[in-house]
Amino acid sequence: MPELPEVETTRRAIMPHIAGKKILQVVVRTLRLRQPIPDLACLLPGRTVQGVERRGKYLLIACDHGWLIIHLGMSGNLWIVPAGSMPGKHDHLDILLERDTLLRFNDPRRFGLVLWTGEDPLHHPLLAAIGPEPLGDSFSGDYLFRVSRRKKTAIKQLIMESGIVAGVGNIYASEALFRAAIHPALPAGELDPERAAQLAAAIREVLQDSIEQGGTTIRDFRAGEETSGYYAVRLAVYGREGEPCPRCGARIDRMRLGGRSTYFCADCQI
Repeated sequence: MPELPEVETTRRAIMPHIAGKKILQVVVRTLRLRQPIPDLACLLPGRTVQGVERRGKYLLIACDHGWLIIHLGMSGNLWIVPAGSMPGKHDHLDILLERDTLLRFNDPRRFGLVLWTGEDPLHHPLLAAIGPEPLGDSFSGDYLFRVSRRKKTAIKQLIMESGIVAGVGNIYASEALFRAAIHPALPAGELDPERAAQLAAAIREVLQDSIEQGGTTIRDFRAGEETSGYYAVRLAVYGREGEPCPRCGARIDRMRLGGRSTYFCADCQI
């Protein structure tokens, strides 16, 4: 699943191509993904794209008097292709803009979302309850310590809750906990202020590093016009079960937490 860095990479890749351009035509080939797709062929033509923002794992395309809300789901891609390119089997949406710019949404598993709102998108039911952005000023060690009080859930599951912090998925949760030397199954309520600060900093660093590298390599992910994802070669623990820990040399283990594979070093994560 594309995580926050992949979504941010997509945002940065498409924005220079579409911002400031008028929408000329929209072709919707699938009436329903996770939810029905609105009648964008009537709603969008004639509007100008004002910019592209991100909230958690959602892309927000600002247009005249409204917003497209897009979630890439499990396998979605949003990229720029040459105008007139023949659509593939899973190309569900084309947005043709000025100067032969074509924005295409592809989603083999159809778990993505393409919605429209004329209101502030941050008040939309899907976005209103999302927690602070991990790269923003409102996310800190003090905040993480405060929201973890009296929580018995594992710390990894806590930081993956979108209502606690936006967009920290499975890969980056494992990597951040390794950087902070915190065991992923540690009850969140046992986090002290110092370790909360270390974990908040590690989350921010892991996400920033991945964004700079273009996102983690995921089978179905593409960004903009190029296949992206270079951060996977720098993953310390995720997907490395049985390999030596890069910090202490012990064997990297794998466990299931909340139904998700979790990679960690039992020797140096406590």
